Amino acid sequence: MKLYYFPSACSQASNIALREAGLKFELVRVDRHTKKAADGLDFMTVNPKGYVPALTLDSGETLTENATVLQYIADQAPAAKLAPPAGTMERYRLMEWLSFINSEVHKNFSPMFVKDAPEAVRAHALAVLSKRLDYVQRALGSRTFLMGEQFTVADAYLYTVLSWAPFVKLDLGKWPELKRYVDRIHARPHVLEALQAEGLKAA
Repeated sequence: MKLYYFPSACSQASNIALREAGLKFELVRVDRHTKKAADGLDFMTVNPKGYVPALTLDSGETLTENATVLQYIADQAPAAKLAPPAGTMERYRLMEWLSFINSEVHKNFSPMFVKDAPEAVRAHALAVLSKRLDYVQRALGSRTFLMGEQFTVADAYLYTVLSWAPFVKLDLGKWPELKRYVDRIHARPHVLEALQAEGLKAA
């Protein structure tokens, strides 16, 4: 398998999940601007949507979209327990979290990365994001991970997007449980390994 990624982007969640699952894969960096991949391919031929993650399977097929890619990874290594079994209520709870992180947390970070975004747009995104983080902190409560005591692909995704907070000058200290959650996941060996593989500072 090949995972195409931009450093620090949402594809980091799949990078973490693949390592937690113990699966063999090649990590392929993509230039955000030229869309040229490190393996020599034009990334637009890999994923015509032009964004990451894109996971090329050994069959030659390519999967895109975080919620799908993460569940695929989890299902390839059931023993790692990165997702509850398909068809169970717990699996639907995981899907619920993945959908929420994608549409309500991830997407409200996005406007704050646009350099020429009007201040009103940024302020609105920040206000909505703050409400969503209020909810996540309440839902997390005293649990170690989103689903309880078991790390899942939803944690890989939430950790990744919350790690963007310093880049948009968002102080996670306003949500102490989330800050502790991020620190806890950041200390996982496979998370540190993924960060180092992307050329990011791991400490």
